[in-house]
Amino acid sequence: MSFPTLPRLAGLILGASIMMAAPACADPLKDEIAPTGKLRVAIAISAAGGAFWCSKSAAGGFAGVPVDLGKDMAMRLGVPVEYVAYQNSGQITDAASKGAWDVSFLPKDPERETKMSYGPNYEVADATYIVRAGSPIVNFATLDQPGVKVAAVNNTTTMRGAIAHLKNAQVTGYQTYDEIVTLLKKGDVDAFALSREGLNDLAKQIPGTHVLDETFKKTVTAVAVPLNHPLALAFAAKFMTDAETDGTLRKAYDNNGLKDKPIQVK
Repeated sequence: MSFPTLPRLAGLILGASIMMAAPACADPLKDEIAPTGKLRVAIAISAAGGAFWCSKSAAGGFAGVPVDLGKDMAMRLGVPVEYVAYQNSGQITDAASKGAWDVSFLPKDPERETKMSYGPNYEVADATYIVRAGSPIVNFATLDQPGVKVAAVNNTTTMRGAIAHLKNAQVTGYQTYDEIVTLLKKGDVDAFALSREGLNDLAKQIPGTHVLDETFKKTVTAVAVPLNHPLALAFAAKFMTDAETDGTLRKAYDNNGLKDKPIQVK
């Protein structure tokens, strides 16, 4: 009976150690898009509604278009889903480089494209302003005057758009939608910049307020992943185009009160 020489034995032990240490079934995509073993979906919580904002129930569950899309994406990957909640899209953006989330669905602009990678758009919304009850403001010209106070959700594409649009009125950012709604109800701000759809719903809740007819920007919402995640981006992009084709996106809209809203994946 012959025994391996010492060098050969050492090689066999090293090879066995490598095989034991290596994953039984390595998956580069899952390693990149779900490094914790879960797909962590960043969402923003607000009563604003629409195809970006999400809500949280008293029982702790989440609802919204990104919630449904994230759940389906995780299912296709074969991993559990985990929702990481923020107060606004600006906070999601700030966390993109910190490894706190894996995928999100949020508005994009040139500044954000330096901090994350975007896939196809799935919503285009008009941004405008709602004006407090009793205000003499009727259009953009009467809004953009010295002394007029305009509120926006802090560090968002809408806030940056409002700052660029208004040359004389003062634009101030606040962390949450609810905080701004309270200020609007009390008359402490003259106007609130947001998507027209969300503002139309808000106007029904606050008597005397009105939404201006003009639009100051188009807000584009898309799937996004942190920078330098090419496999994750390719998967997320294909997911969105497939979701439009197979009805997943339409179902997500319909489940969240957007049955009449058109889908615009491109």
